[in-house]
Amino acid sequence: MKKHFLAIQTTILLLFCCLLAQAQWKDLFNGTDLKGWTKKNGNAEYKIINKTIIGVSQLNTPNSFLCTEETYGDFVLELELKVEAGLNSGIQIRSISDPNFQAGKVHGYQVEIDPGDRAWSGGVFDEGRNGWLYPLSINQKGRTAFRMGQWNKYHIEAIGNSIKTWVNGIPCTNLLDPQTARGFIALQVHQIKREEQVGLTVQWKNIKIATENLQEVVWKGGEEAPEVSYLVNKLSENEIRKGWRLLWDGKTTAGWRLANYDKFPAVGWAVQDGVLKVLGTKKDSLVKSGDIITDKEFSNFELEMDFKLTTGANSGLKYFVVEDRKKRAGTGAGPEFQMLDDKVHPDAKAGVNGNRTTGSLYDLITAENLSEGNKDKRMNPPGKWNKLRIVSKDGHVEHWLNNLKMVEYDRHSQIFRNLVAKSKYNTYPNFAQAVSGHILLQDHGDEVHFRSIKIREF
Repeated sequence: MKKHFLAIQTTILLLFCCLLAQAQWKDLFNGTDLKGWTKKNGNAEYKIINKTIIGVSQLNTPNSFLCTEETYGDFVLELELKVEAGLNSGIQIRSISDPNFQAGKVHGYQVEIDPGDRAWSGGVFDEGRNGWLYPLSINQKGRTAFRMGQWNKYHIEAIGNSIKTWVNGIPCTNLLDPQTARGFIALQVHQIKREEQVGLTVQWKNIKIATENLQEVVWKGGEEAPEVSYLVNKLSENEIRKGWRLLWDGKTTAGWRLANYDKFPAVGWAVQDGVLKVLGTKKDSLVKSGDIITDKEFSNFELEMDFKLTTGANSGLKYFVVEDRKKRAGTGAGPEFQMLDDKVHPDAKAGVNGNRTTGSLYDLITAENLSEGNKDKRMNPPGKWNKLRIVSKDGHVEHWLNNLKMVEYDRHSQIFRNLVAKSKYNTYPNFAQAVSGHILLQDHGDEVHFRSIKIREF
């Protein structure tokens, strides 16, 4: 009798939980008309057939967005979608259309619908702002989730600084970003450029949202997707667990000093509003300050940092730098992740085949978009932040720019030694062969900003 009573209690509890979860959801689309939605920016057609919103591509119009009139902060969003091959699309979340910003251009987070070979569906693109925040170049399992020509279920969680996405139950994005806390939701029909793309469709149905008691509708397992954090000068809980630490504290000059010297430079560098700046101190072609290095040396490590160039600026991050106090203070040699205004600075056309452009192993290996198999580096222009990442383990080194792989090499290989022999480093004994070395930020006399410098050692 007691067991029977407990079974009844359990059944009632499960039924209550199920009803509670169902109660969280609100339909965003009523299935019959577009009440509560408004179209912005482009002129693509949106029509309704069989309780489904169908977006139809059209020539000579920019990206079109069907936007909710209501805005949302923390929420869980679910919907089903299907897209024809040849048409790119996306789901805007926490997005904004402000007449004072680019004449009302829709901007904000976009959860990607990508039916092409790249297969980045479920990734997050920052529409009209900063480009890719979370490309699926860093989540190979997520690239297998989308089913071309079929209905796909998207589950999207935006809670605080965290944005997580699932496509057909597979975790795709695990993003931390503090830019926008609230905005509308929108369904995009991407602009097209070719006649054969006219009339292609993307379809959405069963669109629902939860904004209260979110703990009842969030999914587990989102941490299976690699975390990407844009928190400024701050580590996430996940990063702390994995051994990351700030290499610059965001406030002082602790842990850094002038190369081949004991103190931080008195001029040429500044700490302002959470940004480490090398100032524009170039005069008569002479650099008035110098490069700064970490107090500590590193061997096997993963390093991340945000950097922002000014127009025409040149800088770099060097690693495996070995000090030589006999040389001039403020100088140091080592493999370099180049940072450059490729469009303006003349050094972009120097060297060999562009091996002095941003992301390149300076003067040795040209940066290319290895993640997508092309030469489009997707770099943000001067005035906007870019994310740098370097991985060094047992001689194997990778350069990443905005989560796209640019360069990969083995610093102990004969191929690398051959490259050094033909470069400006051919007079440097055992260049890049040290077991460990300092991290260096270069003062090239141009103003460049750095922040969120963090590292973990293997």
